[in-house]
Amino acid sequence: MSRDIAQTNSTSASSPLMSELFHAAVYKPNQGRIVRQLTALAIWVVVALACWSLYGTLRGAMEASSPVIFAVPLVLLAAGLWFGFRVVNWPRFADFLIAVEAEMNKVTWPSKDELKRASVVVIFTIFFLAVALFMFDVVWQAIFNWIGVTS
Repeated sequence: MSRDIAQTNSTSASSPLMSELFHAAVYKPNQGRIVRQLTALAIWVVVALACWSLYGTLRGAMEASSPVIFAVPLVLLAAGLWFGFRVVNWPRFADFLIAVEAEMNKVTWPSKDELKRASVVVIFTIFFLAVALFMFDVVWQAIFNWIGVTS
């Protein structure tokens, strides 16, 4: 009996993405919800922006009365939204996202004061390096002008 369960779990975890695209089941619905929802949202935003761009391109390239201008982006939008929903429920990817959320829960986040101090250090370091690189550029430019390499 346990052998059948282990075999079922191993086959569902290694199922190809194409076979998962035609199912409506949610894989491990109570695990990794936040990361999976945010990942699906990011995929949906990218798909929506791509369809909007395609719509603009088609509107500029075709007659305004052509139904293709609306139909193609809408069909691609629907397919992309479905793909975003299904890919976060693909067992291999869903298990990865569940593990990501578990690791994120282990992270010790800095306090507000620590964050401010660290930000000041980073900003100062970047400013110092920018000034140093500018000075190196000025010095080397003066040297090359002096020896006649540049005009």
